[in-house]
Amino acid sequence: MDIEKLQLHPAYRVVSDDLRQRIVRGEIQPGEPLPTESDLASRFGVHRSTIREGLRQLEQDGLVRRQGKKLLVAVPRNSDLASAAERALRMHQVTFGDVWQVASALEPLCAELAAQRITDAELAALALNIEQTAAHVAHGQSVVASTIEFQSLVAEATRNQALQLARAPVSLLMRAGYAAIAPALPQSGERLLEAHRHVFEALREHDVDGAVSWTRKHLLDYRRGCEFAGLDLDLPIPLAMPADGSPK
Repeated sequence: MDIEKLQLHPAYRVVSDDLRQRIVRGEIQPGEPLPTESDLASRFGVHRSTIREGLRQLEQDGLVRRQGKKLLVAVPRNSDLASAAERALRMHQVTFGDVWQVASALEPLCAELAAQRITDAELAALALNIEQTAAHVAHGQSVVASTIEFQSLVAEATRNQALQLARAPVSLLMRAGYAAIAPALPQSGERLLEAHRHVFEALREHDVDGAVSWTRKHLLDYRRGCEFAGLDLDLPIPLAMPADGSPK
């Protein structure tokens, strides 16, 4: 007779999973405080150290935040979710090619929806980003960070939270390609800036076709740049990269 081994979970994980489910179900609303560690320890029948470790898990997930001595239920920030997903995707050894394929589907969709919905305030934010990118190009500085910001600003103009959450970690993973292209192709910054300007003009005119077309051209440029820089698109993106996003 085959008997499977019991899967015993650490007590702190049981605590964090229980509280996570209660938060997701809405039993505890964002902004409401959790019970004290002593109260939770009594309810769960465990030591306070176990409760403390369980709460630390929830903090790392962005489901609770500290306010003085209180722990309040929170909605995870998009940036935290994107960073966590980016790390997970690297651990799953997604390749440069994988990321490019997904970006090629999601970024044109962002451009399409943004062209329909973008506001004057959002256009102003994009204009400022382009000014900053132009300054970086003029001084021979990296444009990786401003490029990621430009993509995020376009995504925000879609008013589609699901789309923003889906494409954010992919955009972050593309840093590795951008950082590898720059030293191999000194003119890449100017080409990227030109693409951004065309996308911006299309968005300002609410020109859906133009915004989508230039976004696709930019992504094709990205792929060609990666190949010219000698990046094997079938290789996994490194697990660890410097702050500028370049592969080690």
